[in-house]
Amino acid sequence: MARSCRKLLLAAALASGAAAAPAPPPAPPPAQQPINLDAASTEVDGRTNTLAFSDVVISQGATRVQAEHAHATGLNFANSRWTFDGKVRIDAEQHGSLRSDQATIEFRDNRIARATVTGKPAEFEQQRTDSGQLARGHAGEIVYDLNDGTVRLSDDAWLTDGQNEISGPLLVYNIRAQRVQAAASPGTDQRVHITIAPRVVPGPGKIEPVKPPPHPTGQP
Repeated sequence: MARSCRKLLLAAALASGAAAAPAPPPAPPPAQQPINLDAASTEVDGRTNTLAFSDVVISQGATRVQAEHAHATGLNFANSRWTFDGKVRIDAEQHGSLRSDQATIEFRDNRIARATVTGKPAEFEQQRTDSGQLARGHAGEIVYDLNDGTVRLSDDAWLTDGQNEISGPLLVYNIRAQRVQAAASPGTDQRVHITIAPRVVPGPGKIEPVKPPPHPTGQP
């Protein structure tokens, strides 16, 4: 148990950085907003009450889901599950986005509540506000929970904050706090792997070669 806690703390320190500012408090759930649907074509099967859309975009506030195809049972956003496939892209809060081959979107109380994306791999990225660097990750499955503002990566998960890298069976990235937690599966030999890049001077991302001091006589 103590070993797992150390992994979680180390992962959190990796994502936040030693000099990072304190994490902001979690944002409250967004106010209920209208859901907009736009599609190139729609097919309705009255016998099964199913709908199929092509070149579809569904948006609510800052959240936007786009795909080549979408399928649903009834045009109902109160409590339903929609499936999307083909070049799926989800624009998330805080300048985040997810891309995948397939996705399932859960609607609850007329709100987009959760998105589960799968692919080979599914991908996530966010422009970090603390460093200006791009946080990126990929996994076999990514679950985006809009209530918690978290992205859960599983199945060969990998994540970088733009400088350091972390991989493992399960990574949970908080979009609002820009922090990551990692854990190995209990009862297995799977481990969390962290690669910490040395901090360089001058400036982030710039490495200048070390020049030898000049010879006292000016000769090489």
